[in-house]
Amino acid sequence: MQKKIKDLLDDIKILKFYPEDYHKLLEKNVNSIKYNSKEIKPYDIFVCLPGQHTEGILYIDEAIKNGAVCIVADKEVKYVNNDVLYILVEDTRVALAKLSSNFYENPSKKMLLVGITGTNGKTTITYLLESIFREAGYNPAVIGTINYRFNDKIYESKNTTPFASDLQRLLYEMYVSAVEVVIMEVSSHALYQARVLGCEFDVAVFTNLSSEHLDYHKNMDEYFLAKSILFKNLNKDKKEIFKGNNLGRKVCVINYDDEYGKKLVDMLKDKEVLLYGKVNNTKNKFKAVNITYFNDKTQFEIKKNGEKVFIESKLIGEFNVYNILASYVVAYSQSIEDSKIVDGIKKVTNIKGRLERISTPQGYDVIIDYAHTPDALQKVILTLKRLPHRKLIVVFGCGGDRDRSKRPIMGFIATALSDYVIVTSDNPRSEDPQKIILDIEVGIKKSKNTNYEIIVDRKEAIFRALSIAQQGDIVLLAGKGHEDYQILADEKIHFDEREIINDFFRIKK
Repeated sequence: MQKKIKDLLDDIKILKFYPEDYHKLLEKNVNSIKYNSKEIKPYDIFVCLPGQHTEGILYIDEAIKNGAVCIVADKEVKYVNNDVLYILVEDTRVALAKLSSNFYENPSKKMLLVGITGTNGKTTITYLLESIFREAGYNPAVIGTINYRFNDKIYESKNTTPFASDLQRLLYEMYVSAVEVVIMEVSSHALYQARVLGCEFDVAVFTNLSSEHLDYHKNMDEYFLAKSILFKNLNKDKKEIFKGNNLGRKVCVINYDDEYGKKLVDMLKDKEVLLYGKVNNTKNKFKAVNITYFNDKTQFEIKKNGEKVFIESKLIGEFNVYNILASYVVAYSQSIEDSKIVDGIKKVTNIKGRLERISTPQGYDVIIDYAHTPDALQKVILTLKRLPHRKLIVVFGCGGDRDRSKRPIMGFIATALSDYVIVTSDNPRSEDPQKIILDIEVGIKKSKNTNYEIIVDRKEAIFRALSIAQQGDIVLLAGKGHEDYQILADEKIHFDEREIINDFFRIKK
């Protein structure tokens, strides 16, 4: 695909072009839009993004050397190459999003786009909706934490929500591959950094909000405001492709049992809002009632408009009731039949790293879960405590170079709610693993809990948990979830907890 530079500038606030004789440069063709100078090839545009550790503007020379024909920056630059067009803009993140959307011909306007945001539950909801829309006869695609996938193609997920140029390219590829519905996890980082600017969403879903990413956002209010962008930007009118169609209803789907969900509703007076929850209040139009939890499934009914829809799912626990509810409401809003929704939910039996259950030869279950925040850890432990079991053994750690304030809280939660805890490493990154564990231990010691031990090496910690577990126990491995790697200093090593479990039982034989 090639486009002229002049055809990509629609709706971009441009402060200045240079050199002075820039008009002929606007006629140049470009092949792609990039924000990484190392990836620049001849006839690309290089957009200089701000960063936490460096600035894109420092790599202009490298981009030009690699063949960039246009540089987009938000600061004046001294060096001028008269064969390269320089565009000074107010905000390069916004410019990247709009350039990319224009380059790929606004692909989000040609498909149903569902955006899911919140601290927990996003990934599970993408799997549920993917299954439901497929059951209803549509061709769905997913952009999320575990991977990006469509038409049996699976791509590695570098970010939960890709940067704008990568995202628009991916949406374009999905569109030309006959995808009809895109289900996207939308992170607070992506909203704050304008990565999804230029994406026209049809449905916006809010799951919940609890303490996370406070190393990036200054406080919970800023975190919440970042999440709210998805909903405030939702247009009212159906896309042209959905006029006279059951699909395309513009709606906000919100968990009204969550305090931040209530705050969000108050901000959306001009939007159509559908509320869900299991708390019995008059605001929740869609309620989960008559819930029964089993070790290997969950059963409940969704009450709506005086009717009840029976749900059975292999996904376990209270928060999966919320995830299923959210998915049901999204599908309902798009006029999908109840029978298709129910069957689609039933077909999702296991999600990698999301309460992923592994039965062992010794008669106890191992649960692998991505819980890496205080709220998520508490919820997963309380979920497992509701299931029939003898003892609950928890293995967890905290990531390095991330919010330190959550470490003692997670130490307290794990030891207070579990029978036994093994504190270990997660992804230490550049931090000393033992120092991270000392932060965790502060919360444990304040509570005076003694039901724990420390094993820094995560593989050894898992082996220890599996060796002390007995029939009827539950072993929870929290924090890594779907990840098949561990980040130690600047090295990313292969580390798959499923393989470690298999190794343990192979050795034990």
